Amino acid sequence: MGRADALKPSRHKGGHPPLSCAELPLETVALARFLIGKILVREMAEGAASGRIVETEAYVVGDAAGHAYRGMTPRNRSLFLERGHAYVYLVYGSAYMLNVSSEIAGTGAGVLIKALEPRDGIPIMQRNRQIERLGDLARGPGRLTAALRIDRRLDGVDLCQEGALWLGCGDDNPGEIGQSTRIGIVRDANRLLRFYLRGSPFVSGPRSLRV
Repeated sequence: MGRADALKPSRHKGGHPPLSCAELPLETVALARFLIGKILVREMAEGAASGRIVETEAYVVGDAAGHAYRGMTPRNRSLFLERGHAYVYLVYGSAYMLNVSSEIAGTGAGVLIKALEPRDGIPIMQRNRQIERLGDLARGPGRLTAALRIDRRLDGVDLCQEGALWLGCGDDNPGEIGQSTRIGIVRDANRLLRFYLRGSPFVSGPRSLRV
């Protein structure tokens, strides 16, 4: 797959080297929790932008709310890759969602990245979103993909290798992690598969699901 942009190398932007596939927990729920505090890096022609992951949702094997529920299709095939690959899809014709594939190759499960705390390249993110308010730059899955200019061109990329989009090491102990039901779904809606950093102003959703 070709790169989405001509890149300027980051050399581990902010001192966060890429995570290796071996570091990622194999099981989907464990991966969703593990990713809290890690760094998502986007390399673009004008430089690198990054954010600390503060909210995720797990979509486990056999999950009726997951895109892999009815099997592999041309659209969702990246969910069936080995853990640590990007699955990017479009919703409502306007917003892209970024997921990290989980489990072993061929299984079909993943973790939705729901919100970021902006770190590096904030002016780039502000230009991409056409807003200045830091708290709203990447608070929500559609906002963070817009801020980092993530679209279907990045579907299937290996997030454990430096390139257009990758995962960097972050906090081993990011703080207290909360757990709740997922937001905005109908099927399997009562499962406690959403994880978030308690007290972070960058977490999405109603206040009752952020404390």
